[in-house]
Amino acid sequence: MEKVSVIGMGYVGFPLACAIAKCGKYETLGFDIDEKKIDMIKARKAPVDDRRASDDILTVSLRASSSSDDLKDSDYIIIAVPTPVTEAKNPDLGPVKSAVELIVPYMKKGQIIILESTVNPGVCDEDVLPILERSGLKAGVDFDLAHCPERINPGDEKFTVYNINRNIGASSLSGVKRAAAFYRSFLDEGVLVNEMSSLQAAEATKIVENTFRDINIAYVNELAKSFEMMGLDIVEVINGAANKPFAFLAHYPGCGVGGHCIPVDPYYLIEKAKKIGFTHDFLIYARKVNNSMPGYTVGKLSSGLNELKLSVNGTKVGLLGLSYKANVADFRESPAFQIKKKLEKLGADLLICEPHADGYEDLDRILEECVAVVIAADHNEFKQIRDWGNVRLVVDGRNCLDKEEIKAKGILYKGIGRN
Repeated sequence: MEKVSVIGMGYVGFPLACAIAKCGKYETLGFDIDEKKIDMIKARKAPVDDRRASDDILTVSLRASSSSDDLKDSDYIIIAVPTPVTEAKNPDLGPVKSAVELIVPYMKKGQIIILESTVNPGVCDEDVLPILERSGLKAGVDFDLAHCPERINPGDEKFTVYNINRNIGASSLSGVKRAAAFYRSFLDEGVLVNEMSSLQAAEATKIVENTFRDINIAYVNELAKSFEMMGLDIVEVINGAANKPFAFLAHYPGCGVGGHCIPVDPYYLIEKAKKIGFTHDFLIYARKVNNSMPGYTVGKLSSGLNELKLSVNGTKVGLLGLSYKANVADFRESPAFQIKKKLEKLGADLLICEPHADGYEDLDRILEECVAVVIAADHNEFKQIRDWGNVRLVVDGRNCLDKEEIKAKGILYKGIGRN
């Protein structure tokens, strides 16, 4: 059996390694420097919140290790590590470069190295290949470098690692063919594995996908601000526009954009363009709008408390949800942490409920003790609240509640563009 090693046992790498192991065609190794993740995998527990992968690990033959020596004799090495941004919003390729440097001693002829981490066009050619060729092997001749950008959507039970179409570019035509055949060997039958003309073209696809979403979310976030001043309900308007059967794709406003892709990937394209003398004004402004939403949400809380003759300072406020999306324990780039920071700075007596993590307050206690709550994640637990206890103000940062039902209880409701 050929050996496949997957570096990075996070939201991308772990489900991918399980899928590869499940097909039964490869000896599969999951590698991570985090010993805690490795110990969980060895105990047949998922190190990430992924229901499908949590089931898979119970049955697949997946070896887990934190020793780089175990990467030896791999026919395929897949890199699936984070590509974050710094506090100054500059791309941080440190994790990718560290992973690439790790595998150089274990490279061999005929090997395929596949990068799944999201990067801007040019990273494979300019940053990854020079490190790999320190091995003395030449790309496109002795080995191939391929890029197949991940498309994991945490918490999505319909679209998984098994059935999402993939794009692949490589350092040679034969490398593209081999890498595509490898992915087809473990993906569901009929899934499109698109063979692209170059590494850069493949790199660009993921950046374009997520920047598209960021721009459209910024558009509706800005609409939410203006429509509120007009007295319009942004959700009603978007739902009306969405019944057009063509040329419109609904996006909805909220308290901010989180996750491993949308609030990060545009900065990779912005920085790459800057280096070649082009300024992505549109992308920069979209990021500015979306980054403003946590502050806008806190402003909604402040104005609501003013209507109740209260100030944020000293008032007991409940923050409901810390994850960036509904019903998952994924806190990467979550705007809830910006909301938390701003509320603490304003002096709120803050209680936090996060049902998908340990160590936070009970929801019933918050509803009993808090004057106001901010919904920062649209978890089912929050959407099912019917008895709001002593809460007098609800700031619905995800527009996930029935505003008329809440108003009927005599509670002040503040949504994002839908008071």
